[in-house]
Amino acid sequence: MNKYELAVAVNGQLESDAKNAVLEKVRGLITRFGGTISSEDDWGKRKFAYEVHKVKEGYYVFIKFQAEPEAIAEIEHRIRIVENVYRYLIVSDEKELSVKHEEEKPEQTEASYDAPRKTEEPADEEPVSEPEDAAEASESSSEEASDTAE
Repeated sequence: MNKYELAVAVNGQLESDAKNAVLEKVRGLITRFGGTISSEDDWGKRKFAYEVHKVKEGYYVFIKFQAEPEAIAEIEHRIRIVENVYRYLIVSDEKELSVKHEEEKPEQTEASYDAPRKTEEPADEEPVSEPEDAAEASESSSEEASDTAE
């Protein structure tokens, strides 16, 4: 079983009893498909970022639960048709994912494809050495000019 978190936004115009009935339907869907609820966090009434069905506020509830991965598709399919649930989102619990991904990482080898590649110079050309100092450069160029003048 994997850990998940469900965020639900319920119609903010509902009375307390109606809101609790909608949340009970959502809880029932989780348990119906083999999930077990571990915790629930009620954030209360909050303003939406934009109007949803001409409603400006909603009740936000976050439910943490465990379920099989196959059950998530069914839960989402059923929540979609629950009346007065305006938005929902099911995400995997980050803590569980980070532990699994660290275990699955392959170890780096010396000949890794991420290692920088060496570039070789062509064999037929000799590297040209440049003078280290500007004074040496001007002396060598003046010597070459005097050699050609003679």
